[in-house]
Amino acid sequence: MTGSLSDLVGHSLGPLRLDRVLGQGGFSWVFAGQEPDGTPVAVKVLKPRYAKDPEFEARFRREGETGAQLEHPNIVHIRSIAKTDEHVYFTMDLYSDTLAARLTREGPLPEPALVRLASDIALGLGFAHARGFVHRDLKPENILFSNGRAVITDFGIARALSGVVASTGVDVTLGTPQYLSPEQAQGRTIDHRADFYSLGVTLYKAATGDLPFTHPEWFELARMHVEDEAPPLREKRPSLSRGFEQVVARCLAKHPDDRYQEASELFGDLAAVERGGEVGERTWIEKALGPRDQRAVRVAIGIGLVLLLVFGLKLLRR
Repeated sequence: MTGSLSDLVGHSLGPLRLDRVLGQGGFSWVFAGQEPDGTPVAVKVLKPRYAKDPEFEARFRREGETGAQLEHPNIVHIRSIAKTDEHVYFTMDLYSDTLAARLTREGPLPEPALVRLASDIALGLGFAHARGFVHRDLKPENILFSNGRAVITDFGIARALSGVVASTGVDVTLGTPQYLSPEQAQGRTIDHRADFYSLGVTLYKAATGDLPFTHPEWFELARMHVEDEAPPLREKRPSLSRGFEQVVARCLAKHPDDRYQEASELFGDLAAVERGGEVGERTWIEKALGPRDQRAVRVAIGIGLVLLLVFGLKLLRR
C-alpha cells in the first residue's frame, strides 16, 4: 500500500477494512469501512504529508482523544484513534447522509426542517463551547444526519489544525472561505461566536440554495465577509418567516458582539420561531441599541448607581 487515496480503498488499515471513499478535505481523507466484527464506521485518515510532521501528528492524536470526550447526541462520536506504520487515523460512527448531499438532492429545505436543523446544531455547539471547543469550520459537509437528527463532525480536527498553524507556521487555511467569519477572514483571534457566523452562512445556503457571498478570488471573498451585508433572506425566499430571517441575520452580524453570545440564546429564538411567536423579546433599550451599545449603557448605568450610592452615603453621614 503506497498511501495514496485510491490505493487505500479495498485494503485494510490496521484492523479496519476500507470499502469506499466518502470525501476528502485539505488535510484528510474519509472512508466508509468496517471494524473486524462488521460494524460500519467512518474512517478519517490524516494525509501522509501531515502525518510525517511529528508535532502535527501529536496534536491530531491529542485533540482527537479530547474530541472523543464530547459525548452528545448532536456531535459525532469518535470511537478510536490509532496509527499504523504509514497512517494516523480515527474511526467515527458512520452516518448515511450529509447536509451538503441533502441540499444537492432536495434543494432548499422547508422552514420546519431548517428550524430543526438549526436547533440541533445549537444544542451541539452549546455543549462543545461550554467545554472550550470552537469548531472553526462549520459547513454543510460537516453536518451529518442520524434518523433526521443533525450531528456535527470534525470538532477535534479543527482545534488540532489551528494549534499546528499557530506553533509551526504551516500554511494551511483554517476554515472554508465561503463560511469564514469576518474575524477569521482578517486573521484575528476568534472565539465560539465565529461558529454562529458559519452556522448563519450554512442556514442561508440551506434556506435559499445560495451562499450570501461568492467570488472566485479569496481576498475579495474575505473582504465581502468583512464589509458587505448579506442580501436579506426573504428577498430570495419570501415564504420564510420574518422570525427565521432575523435569526439568520443575527448569526451573520459582522461583529461578534452583535451575534448570539451563547447557543442557549439561539436555541431560544428558534423555539420562538417554531411557535410562531416573536423572536428575541427585548426591552425598549435593547431594541433601540445594538449589543455593544447595550453593554456600554449598562456599564454607564452601573457606574452611575455606584456614584449615587456613594453620594447618598455621604449625605446620610452629615
